[in-house]
Amino acid sequence: MIHPTAQIDPSAVIGNHVSIGAFTVVGAEVEIGDNTLIGPHVVIQGPTRIGRDNRIAQFASLGGDPQDMKYGGERTELVIGDRNLIREFVTINRGTGEGGGVTRIGNDNWLLAYVHVAHDCKIGNHTIFSNYSALAGHVEVGDWTVFAGYSGAHQFCKVGAHAFIAMGCLLGADVPPFLMMANDQAGRPRGLNTTGLKRRGFEPERITAIKRAYRTLYTSGLSLAEAREQLVAQAKESEDVRAMLEFLERSERGLAR
Repeated sequence: MIHPTAQIDPSAVIGNHVSIGAFTVVGAEVEIGDNTLIGPHVVIQGPTRIGRDNRIAQFASLGGDPQDMKYGGERTELVIGDRNLIREFVTINRGTGEGGGVTRIGNDNWLLAYVHVAHDCKIGNHTIFSNYSALAGHVEVGDWTVFAGYSGAHQFCKVGAHAFIAMGCLLGADVPPFLMMANDQAGRPRGLNTTGLKRRGFEPERITAIKRAYRTLYTSGLSLAEAREQLVAQAKESEDVRAMLEFLERSERGLAR
């Protein structure tokens, strides 16, 4: 199941039933889990760990050096979980020594053609990155988040779970969970991702509580400090509002408002 033209470093660890296509290069300190399918002309540099049941299309480049001028050749890693789909020309870089040393992709994610994930990013599970979307360094993305085509996030941004980033939207600040972001370029909140929440089985009462929190934060005219006080009270009755509140407390780049 390994094409004779593929170049596999002797130190690479290849699991059971792994398929590797023609002219693919697997470098030193690379681990590939069982049942993973890798197309032709893929380059995987180490240290990189890839879980099981992943599908990696032709011309993807995984585990390359971080595109960071501060990077000095220190040992850093890329860690990819299970059951991810990584399509043509996707690039995912390893971490940097100053950024924690690891770029991490969770499970069950779709990274479509020409997606770029920079150094030290942390991506959760069940996310979708549509064609040409990109993350700068140190970005954190929560579970079930969708980045539409040509969208992107500035370095160090955090995007909460279940968010939807519309086509062409560029993020320069942190996005709380459940929000929909849209605009030509400078992304602004445009309501909640209610369609996504319904598809994932959120009950009407949960969505109502999230809507109330959104109104408090974005349409009430309250300052951020005043809105936070009201969210503390609402969080006593809603786990989802607690998640939003916890996100606010971790925000470093400021909140998208």
